[in-house]
Amino acid sequence: MRVHSASFFVSTRGKGTYEITRAVESAVGQSAVREGSATVFVRHTSCSLIMMENADPSARRDLEEFFERLVPEDTSWFEHTAEGGDDSTSHIRSVLTRSSEVIPITAGRMQLGTWQGIFLFEHRRAAHRRQVAVTVIGS
Repeated sequence: MRVHSASFFVSTRGKGTYEITRAVESAVGQSAVREGSATVFVRHTSCSLIMMENADPSARRDLEEFFERLVPEDTSWFEHTAEGGDDSTSHIRSVLTRSSEVIPITAGRMQLGTWQGIFLFEHRRAAHRRQVAVTVIGS
């Protein structure tokens, strides 16, 4: 049994989706695990991870617009606004999505579908530097 841990940073320019598939693939390749799984985890409470279509950017734009309407910023009854009108909003959006994903590995490759990609979903307006941890376990 092998265990390999890696981490990397994602610099965001504010709200939106940022593909991290290649960075995760790199961690899997460095692990030398042929059969197992990769756990990807984002170490923040105001962004999240998603598995999403990576071929047509309009699918991600639709998701981003959906969240803008589902959890609008500057909602008058939000109390947690110390860092601005997107403070509570970003935490709620993070809870509605995920902070981690687990991807199976077969023959040394992640078993993503043809159009699947792994994305960091930034929920804050301002640019941030986000840390993503990857743990690969297997043989």
